[in-house]
Amino acid sequence: MAGLDDFADIIRRNEPLAPYVYLKVGGPAEMLVQPRSRDELSRFVQRCFQERVPLRVLGSGCNLLVRDEGVSGAVLRLSEPAFTVIRVEGNRVQAGTGVAVSDLIAQAAQHGLAGFETLVGIPGSVGGALRCNAGDRYGDIGQFVRQVEVMDNSGNTQIRERDELRFGEHASNLDDPVLLNAWFQLEPDSTDAIVKRMRKAWIARKTSQPLSFQAAARIFKDPRGLRAAALIEQAGLARTRVGGAEVSDRDANYFIVHPGASARDVLRLIDLVRSRVQERFNITLEQEITVW
Repeated sequence: MAGLDDFADIIRRNEPLAPYVYLKVGGPAEMLVQPRSRDELSRFVQRCFQERVPLRVLGSGCNLLVRDEGVSGAVLRLSEPAFTVIRVEGNRVQAGTGVAVSDLIAQAAQHGLAGFETLVGIPGSVGGALRCNAGDRYGDIGQFVRQVEVMDNSGNTQIRERDELRFGEHASNLDDPVLLNAWFQLEPDSTDAIVKRMRKAWIARKTSQPLSFQAAARIFKDPRGLRAAALIEQAGLARTRVGGAEVSDRDANYFIVHPGASARDVLRLIDLVRSRVQERFNITLEQEITVW
């Protein structure tokens, strides 16, 4: 891809992606790209479009499975300081999409701004959280969003306002190639009260999900009115193992990946669980985890 040679300083070729994703499996990226500025990002995105190079964005990798053969084209990682800024102005918080959700929650709490407490313990970056509307039955990130800055395939940016954004259960209409910044509206409260609610949310999440395993990820969307974890458990699949991939016995909608596992093990376990639930309940589980 000679057309990208002038971006050599920010490109790592054939970079293993397993260290960048929670499941710790998967092959390499043909190019892993870490732009240092908005201008450099814009020029790179535009060049990829001109050269017809496939482009993906990698967040924290908490909701991603990379196939063993890896990924062709360019994988963007917005981890440099230009994309990890948090600004607080009154009751509004601006965050770059490379910011960790945990850092966003902490900054809001320190400034006495409430709302994000229900997101405690949810991994990921702001960009990934926006795309999948991270949250649970107590609340989600989408309810606080007022604006999102996005970039198109030509490297141009625009602001998408609240009235054109749609957030559903683990879903949004933010399908733009690159998300850059988001603005959130929160409510003032005492930091002590916020921290107490954060601790309560953390304890609840810790007791119900396999947070002690870093190599774990949520796999399926909950069918309407049902819980995927309950269906998987009732189908007798808790602790079912294929190769190095295993259904968690704490929350059966999480798969744990043991050392030596492959992405193929995870994919085979996904197929097994989906087919057993279909046979038992005539319900087709829809995948939540993204597969590259």
